[in-house]
Amino acid sequence: MDKITTVGLDLAKSVFQVHAISESGEPLVRRTLRRSQVLDFFDKLPPCIVGMEACGSAHHWAREIAALGHDVRLMPPVYVKAYVKRNKTDAADAEAICEAVTRPTMRFVPIKSVEQQAAGMVLKTRELLVRQRSQAANALRGHMAELGCEIASNIDPTPPGD
Repeated sequence: MDKITTVGLDLAKSVFQVHAISESGEPLVRRTLRRSQVLDFFDKLPPCIVGMEACGSAHHWAREIAALGHDVRLMPPVYVKAYVKRNKTDAADAEAICEAVTRPTMRFVPIKSVEQQAAGMVLKTRELLVRQRSQAANALRGHMAELGCEIASNIDPTPPGD
């Protein structure tokens, strides 16, 4: 049997699609995996290149699969889209990912550590809270205007030092 050298993994909520090829490009594996089966599947494989789209849980899976000795590469989904040959299905996406990861000109996304992801979450949460505060202030100003109370809109709702 040929050795698997490249794997395309299409991530989803609970069922993932795998497309694996040999060095000659022959498809060796086309199957779905449940979330609980993913690490067992990759643990049984010899070290190979694993491609994934950089999406919601990709950094987590990249860290886990890389810990098993594989060379994991994340790609922006917009770059993978060009390699989808037919209708968009999970199987077609996995095949396209497998194809795209082998391209010499492909650009890859660095895998984020847990700390980097946590720092990003803090910034995104702060940004969300600032937006919500502005929305609340604007809504209150609008409601007050309906009752005849005009409040200057040039007042900055941001407290000093923020």
